Amino acid sequence: MNGWDEQDSGVLRLPSGRLVRGRGLRHALDPDAPRPSYGVYLLGGSPPEVPWASRWLRWPDFRLPADHGEARGVLIDAWERSAAERVEIACGGGRGRTGTALACLAVLDGVPPQEAVAYVRERYDRRAVETPWQRRYVRRFRPVT
Repeated sequence: MNGWDEQDSGVLRLPSGRLVRGRGLRHALDPDAPRPSYGVYLLGGSPPEVPWASRWLRWPDFRLPADHGEARGVLIDAWERSAAERVEIACGGGRGRTGTALACLAVLDGVPPQEAVAYVRERYDRRAVETPWQRRYVRRFRPVT
């Protein structure tokens, strides 16, 4: 659908069939892995430079996004782009913030908010979405109306 291989590390299939890759920036990117066409980087400070289109969302480790309205817009944009582009969502370790963002994308894709964390843990990383407030953020996240 968008160039990711579902079998590749970190690739999550959403219910609609859209594929999104989650990744930890502290882990080296496989030189043979496909590059994203768009990345969303969830970090407390500026992300490293990348040769593809990207967006930085200020989101400190183990916390929530600094600006919830901006985060919603960035995640909606990432979800919309994932229909035709290789979208990557990444934070430092690839679990807490990345898992939270992936769960929000799952909500946008039709997964009920109360089931989205389990959906991502089953299909992406069993330790995704690390803190109680990240789980609550996902439960309160609502799809586009």
